[in-house]
Amino acid sequence: MRSDAVHQVLEAELDAARRRRGGRPPRVLDVGGGSGVWAVPLASAGCSVTVVDPSPNALAMLQRRAVDAGVADQITPLQGDTDALSALSPEGGADLVLAHGLLEVVDDVEAAVSALAEATAPGGAVSVLAANRYAAILGWALAGRLAEALQLIQDPNGRLDEASDTLQRRFDTDGLREVLAGAGLTVELIQGQGVLSDLVPGSALDNNPRAADTMAELERAAALRAPLRDIATRLHAIARRPA
Repeated sequence: MRSDAVHQVLEAELDAARRRRGGRPPRVLDVGGGSGVWAVPLASAGCSVTVVDPSPNALAMLQRRAVDAGVADQITPLQGDTDALSALSPEGGADLVLAHGLLEVVDDVEAAVSALAEATAPGGAVSVLAANRYAAILGWALAGRLAEALQLIQDPNGRLDEASDTLQRRFDTDGLREVLAGAGLTVELIQGQGVLSDLVPGSALDNNPRAADTMAELERAAALRAPLRDIATRLHAIARRPA
């Protein structure tokens, strides 16, 4: 797994899950994780991963990636969505539930978060990675699309009223914390992913390994620091189900 702030937090969470389970592999449930971007590295790190996704094409890609990585026996692909989690989630609940890129596209965000919480083992955690409203506002404004930036500020869900916007909603820090706490989860962390790296021109990093390392260190340092965290491209939250 990579060394950015999100991966570091997940690695620490998985280490804690191994200790709780007496060294047995952590059980990970990846909801909407279709093609295996997260599932395959987690399986390679020794986790038992169940992936739930409504797309058969994405699950087929996941299986190909898992075979290529030699971890097909550690990944269980299941077709479904958050409505089916009670029937599909690992017996006894998952030690870590991933909802990366999920909450901004579901129809009913409160119902989805409740399903995620119920699929989590007592003492386990839900990891949410979601699009940030303020990053989108900055992006549109810097592109000179001021009407779109204004609409993202004014719309209660932080979305554009046009067919080209594929997201149902975007979050800010307070809104993400509120929806997770509303499902009975304890929010332990909200940090940013893509705080500054998505703003730095590629020419600043090209053919300069030291600049890339400095950029990675800068990202990790900025991930937890408001207001920098609050303009990150994505917000990452860890919310725990009470033991």
